[in-house]
Amino acid sequence: MSKSVFIAATQQNDGKTTVSLGLIYCLKKIFRSIGFIKPVGQRYLIEEGYKVDEDSVLIEHVCQMRCTLKDMSPIAVDRGFTEKYIVSPRKAELVARIRQAYRHISKKNELVIIEGTGHAGVGGVFDLSNAAVASLLKTKVIIISSGGIGRPIDEILLNKSLFDKERVEILGVIVNKVLPEKYDKVNELVRKGLKRKGLDVLGVIPYEPLLSKPTIGQLQEELGAQVIYGATFLDNVVEKFVVGAMEPHDALNYIDDKSLVITPGDREDIILTAISMHLIYGDNGPSVSGLILTGGISPHPSVLNLIKYTDIPVLLVKEDTYNVASRIHDVTIKIRPQDKTKTNLVIDLVNKYVDIPTLVKKLSSGK
Repeated sequence: MSKSVFIAATQQNDGKTTVSLGLIYCLKKIFRSIGFIKPVGQRYLIEEGYKVDEDSVLIEHVCQMRCTLKDMSPIAVDRGFTEKYIVSPRKAELVARIRQAYRHISKKNELVIIEGTGHAGVGGVFDLSNAAVASLLKTKVIIISSGGIGRPIDEILLNKSLFDKERVEILGVIVNKVLPEKYDKVNELVRKGLKRKGLDVLGVIPYEPLLSKPTIGQLQEELGAQVIYGATFLDNVVEKFVVGAMEPHDALNYIDDKSLVITPGDREDIILTAISMHLIYGDNGPSVSGLILTGGISPHPSVLNLIKYTDIPVLLVKEDTYNVASRIHDVTIKIRPQDKTKTNLVIDLVNKYVDIPTLVKKLSSGK
């Protein structure tokens, strides 16, 4: 019979997917085969004709899973899902779908990583909260929380109460995204604080800025933008957004290293300024990670020809500059299958900061 562990969190964007990815790689050395399932997903793609949670797609590609995507993501919560359920509940159907998918995956694997969505209560509106799903699958739980001391402990205990209500065992806690300058203090106090509450800390992972920065490729996907140059440079990381609505002279004061410049396609003065800075300074000064040209306007061919001497990817969108900047501001940063640098960083962090031997012992003993 296969073992399983449910990766839960105290809130969205605590790092469930990144921890799951890292754990799969680290545990591959111990378990012959590992499967993955995200029973309830809220951000989905269309893959192989099915609505599939994007985290399942990431894990499937990066970890080369042999499970089918349909089983890895049995329920995708699309627009109107909750409203339809309230009007016409169908819990038995959804439960059957999750059980069947889990059964298919667990039969083929020695260990199954189950990823939740949001905090322990998310999904309760349609009778499938994370705590209820963990209970349904008779699995143990690891709770992920973001860095800090008081707030994370409070949130962990609040989530624990929901799992306790469903009689779900908690294997331990992983505290993620701890600021490096506070790491030693947080590491010591959070372990003591949670031990008082009967919870073991399996790991304390420091904050890594790169993981919270988008790549040009992710922004291109989110915006549905056309790549008019630099398809091989979409892995460029963005650290700052600059809206090019000022005079070129003023723009020079805002463009720092790894800046993304968002500007109307007919502002060739701003575009040339960005290109010039990149060509003049090279690796020794401010660099431009990419250009997003708005309004559906492509610059003069001679300007595009100059861009070809740089490694600046250029995206073209029909929307206006304000709307593009607003959409980018609201983007949820996710690792994509192509982001090899980020993937390798996640694996290194989990391998270094999570107590894998203790986790394996707990999975094996059930204690």
